[in-house]
Amino acid sequence: MDTTPIHIVDDDKSVRAGLARLIKSAGLRPCVYESAEEFLNGVDAAEPACLLLDIRMPGLNGLEVQERLNSNGLNMPIIFITGHGTVPMSVEAMKEGAWDFIEKPFDDDVLLEAIQSAVAKASAEVDERDDLRRLRGLLHSLTPREFEIFRHVVSGMLNKQIAFKLEISEKTVKTHRGRVMEKMQTRALADLVRIAAKLEIPLPSKEWLALD
Repeated sequence: MDTTPIHIVDDDKSVRAGLARLIKSAGLRPCVYESAEEFLNGVDAAEPACLLLDIRMPGLNGLEVQERLNSNGLNMPIIFITGHGTVPMSVEAMKEGAWDFIEKPFDDDVLLEAIQSAVAKASAEVDERDDLRRLRGLLHSLTPREFEIFRHVVSGMLNKQIAFKLEISEKTVKTHRGRVMEKMQTRALADLVRIAAKLEIPLPSKEWLALD
């Protein structure tokens, strides 16, 4: 069974039960809530998940739940399921990042396909966040000088150009460059460039260069 939680928020008990059975039949893990407030108080934002959300409910409605999640930076893929949807509602939901908008009665296979793709997206986003956290940790292990060398290396400068710019020997640049590669757990310049782009590290200007 896939342990990724599929959150079901619907004030209709029979709908919750039906969706839970469908999700279990697909080898997924349903988590049911009878209100938006119960869901918001119990959800674990750290794990990948998919949200099946009714759009019309007592208390907070589906669009308000979506707004709460977005304002808190929780980019959980949302599939709206409703028997009372309108075109303006669906447009607003999709504009705010909803994964899908499905009207009742729905086709089970269509819904399950939407859930599977949403789960894949959620898992990829968690992996991406974990990778960014790991890379930031590696970056913080660099000394100020190593970070300076790192920035110049990924900008495409040669060792001799970096040495001239920083007024140090080329041998010293090579030594620091090797330590940067080791600490950042890379073997190729292309990997360092990819990391710099991913972490949005500002690169030094090369306008001053006059070396061949």
